[in-house]
Amino acid sequence: MAALSPACRKEEPVVATPLPASPSVPEPYTYSNASPDGIGKFHHGREIAKVMGHPAIGWLERDDREKEEAPSKAIAALNLAPDAVIADIGAGSGYYSFRISPHVPRGKVVAVDIQPEMLDFLRAKSRELGIANVEPHLGAVDGVNLPAASLDAALMVDAYHEFSHPAEMLASLRHALKPGGTIYLLEFRGEDPEVPIKVLHKMTEAQARLEFEAAGFRFVSNSTTLPWQHLLVFRNP
Repeated sequence: MAALSPACRKEEPVVATPLPASPSVPEPYTYSNASPDGIGKFHHGREIAKVMGHPAIGWLERDDREKEEAPSKAIAALNLAPDAVIADIGAGSGYYSFRISPHVPRGKVVAVDIQPEMLDFLRAKSRELGIANVEPHLGAVDGVNLPAASLDAALMVDAYHEFSHPAEMLASLRHALKPGGTIYLLEFRGEDPEVPIKVLHKMTEAQARLEFEAAGFRFVSNSTTLPWQHLLVFRNP
């Protein structure tokens, strides 16, 4: 029997199937009056600190930073492979980026910042030092703008507490990190009143774990051997 032509074929009535309702996603932030050092926006109960802008480059590059923070000790603890690709998130003047670069001679440091003035300073410093494996990269307040699974590791030094969109930034980092990739978080110890830093520019281990674990990262360890800072390690599952 010959097949019916499309014009003769009886068409079944098309019934639209309603799409399931999208699950409601709770707002990750709350808002209140800002404190003198904060922006009035809270993430998991923590008020986000005001940003330290590019006029503070002199403070980032201060001569006594090694004595106060022991960055060389922190960088050695990262134990990076020679071909690792690591992002320095909130790189600022590149203080850490340029000190990490010799540890990844076959890799690179992606120096991410949202302030073009910081990136201009980084480019000039790269030329001055003759360093080719530090790559300035313009991020955004809600993401690092990097390709999926392009990073072996990410480092945030005294910057995360200032991120105005921390939930979105951590989601962006999960996207950019390879499976099993590592985040190193340095923050001044909020538990220690002797650390001479404003309260909103410090974090406790408990608060950092709350926020990073809520974003899907797995806590690995915390080293408190640095003079003033936590060195918290998280893994991308």
